[in-house]
Amino acid sequence: MATQDYAASVQGVAIRVTRLDASGNLLTNDGDIYTTSAFLRASFTPEYEEGDEIVEKSADGTICVSYKAPDTLKRITMELAICEPDPELTSLLSGGLLLRKNFGTLNTPDNQSVGWAAPAVGDNPAGNGVALEVWSFAVKDGKRATTNPYFYWVFPYVKLRQSGDRVIENGMLANTFEGYGLGNQFFGTGPDGR
Repeated sequence: MATQDYAASVQGVAIRVTRLDASGNLLTNDGDIYTTSAFLRASFTPEYEEGDEIVEKSADGTICVSYKAPDTLKRITMELAICEPDPELTSLLSGGLLLRKNFGTLNTPDNQSVGWAAPAVGDNPAGNGVALEVWSFAVKDGKRATTNPYFYWVFPYVKLRQSGDRVIENGMLANTFEGYGLGNQFFGTGPDGR
């Protein structure tokens, strides 16, 4: 029995980004997890290394040995586009400095993010990487599937950096990140234990 009712994946619902430590473990302190529905797309493409092909011919020119090793998954390439220049999400995804301002008082601070500064020249913008989770609607016969109304996509180790032109104009400021993803044995049950 199919767990998704033979449903189609339609529309992105939400993403969750979780910072990783140097080993790939999920970090769960303040500022390490960010959830939003304000994204335009999350795309991923598998990249394969072609397997070696071995062909040996006999003295009369006919093939006596032919073998093709299987293609091997190397990684996935990823792109994530967000709706707004969100400084906290941008810092989490691509490093840099989160600019904060105290909107409270000295005794009762209310520090809020007001901007983002790009990483220094020569810095690794992706740091230790992040885990990226994406939810999309599962739809069958024009409505949400009854068994599981969502598809859950997990990318347990992703390194992203800002890409594309960032233009301030009479239009939306592009906020696109691209990079690659790999497996991560330390993702475990995820940040919420599922």
